[in-house]
Amino acid sequence: MKSVVITFPGSNCDRDMDVALKKFGFKNQMVWHNDYELPKSDLVVLPGGFSYGDYLRCGSMAAKSKIMQSVITFAKSGGLVMGICNGFQILVETGLVPGVLLRNKYLEFICKNVFVKIDNKNNPFFKNLDKEIFEFHIAHNEGNYFCTNDQLKEIKDNNQIAIYYCNDKGKIEENFNPNGSVENIAGIFNKEKNVLGMMPHPERMIDRSLSGEDGSLFFKNLINYIK
Repeated sequence: MKSVVITFPGSNCDRDMDVALKKFGFKNQMVWHNDYELPKSDLVVLPGGFSYGDYLRCGSMAAKSKIMQSVITFAKSGGLVMGICNGFQILVETGLVPGVLLRNKYLEFICKNVFVKIDNKNNPFFKNLDKEIFEFHIAHNEGNYFCTNDQLKEIKDNNQIAIYYCNDKGKIEENFNPNGSVENIAGIFNKEKNVLGMMPHPERMIDRSLSGEDGSLFFKNLINYIK
């Protein structure tokens, strides 16, 4: 299975994602943002970091990079696209997923482990996973997901909420919301469920000795689905 990780000026999780994908069987290629064409692949990943130093708005300049038109075309043709943290911010700026990402509620950078609950397994990213509650890592300043009431209704009607922030028992309450995201939303799909944007980092949880293994379950499941 082939994957691509896009590197932007300021990306800092692109190599982490490369390691994670290769560890679980993907043949991964790194692609520079200024390229025009994507190599043939089964999955495209927009990694975390601070593309273009987060100038203007997080992800707004990266969304205009040359490679992004190919990413948009790939997504609209049904290809799998995943945006993590800054990659999620880029996805909302392109319009591939709805909503916006604002400054964290308490205007502080957050770096810690969190629990998330999968809301929808009827998609390529979470299908066949045996568990619903995962421990992932977050590290962001603008992870506060927001959308209008009309957008929220449409998102819910289309079952586009991917994951919620929760506690270790799966309880979804404001107390377990690290950044103020509307209704504890941590990740969103597009309507077709082939594009996923989420703030937590599964690629940081792939080693039992260093961090944890919940990310390993995520990547193993993903490549098994693509096979």
